[in-house]
Amino acid sequence: MPRSRLIVIAVVAILAVGVGGFIVYDQVLRGDSAAALALPTSSPSPATKNPAASSDAGASAAPASSFDGAAAGTWNVAADSIAGYRVREQLANLPAESDAVGRTDQITGSITLEGSGSTTTLTAATLTVDTTSITSDKTMRDNRMRHEGLQTDAYPTATFTLTAPVEVPAAALAGTASDVTLTGDLTLHGATKTVSIPAKAQLVNDTISVAGSISFPLSDYSITAPNIGGFIVSIADTGTLEFLVNFGRG
Repeated sequence: MPRSRLIVIAVVAILAVGVGGFIVYDQVLRGDSAAALALPTSSPSPATKNPAASSDAGASAAPASSFDGAAAGTWNVAADSIAGYRVREQLANLPAESDAVGRTDQITGSITLEGSGSTTTLTAATLTVDTTSITSDKTMRDNRMRHEGLQTDAYPTATFTLTAPVEVPAAALAGTASDVTLTGDLTLHGATKTVSIPAKAQLVNDTISVAGSISFPLSDYSITAPNIGGFIVSIADTGTLEFLVNFGRG
C-alpha cells in the first residue's frame, strides 16, 4: 500500500476517534453549568422538576422575617431540599467548559437542637440521600452512574451522621446566614469517612436552611471515575458533594 494512502488512513482514523470522542462528550458528559447551591433568598421556593437544571437555586439575599420562638426540639427534612454531586469533566486532558452536576430532592432525616440559657446547640443530625434518584441534564450520564462512578444500583443511599455538637450562632437564629462546621461520618459508595463540612445556616420563617459543600478525592470512597475512550474523555479525580437542606418542625 502506498505510503501516502497509509498517511491518509491514519489521519482519517485519528479524526474519527477525536470526533467520536467529542460526540460522546457532548451527548453524555458535557456539564450543565448549574449554579452552586446556596441559602435561599427568603423562605424556600417551590422545587423545580429537575433541580440540576435550576441555575439560580439559592442565590443569596437579605432574609425574610425569622421565627421568634425557641428553636430547641426536633426538626425534620422539609420540601425543596436538594443534594448532589459536581465533578469537572475533561476532554483530551483540557478542562471542560462546565461541570457535570447531578441532584436529587429525595432526602430524609432530622436534626435536634437543644437550648441552654442563650445558647442553642445542634446535638444530633442524620441525613439520607437516595442516590438512585440523582439526575443531571443528560440521561445517558445518569444511566452510566448506575453501574460506574457512584454505582447507584449497588449503593442506593448516601448518609451523613453528626458526631460532634455545633453551637448555633445567634445571628443564624435571627435570620442571618452564618458559618457553621458540621463534623460527622459521611457514607458514600459503601465507604465511611469522618469529615468536617463548612456550611451556612439560618432560621427564616420557621424553616432552618443549611447549605454547604465538600470536595474530596474520589479514591477516598473507592470511586473509580468513569471515562470514555481513555485519554479522550475523562472525569477529574476530585468530586464535590453539595447540599441545600431545609428543616421544619417535627
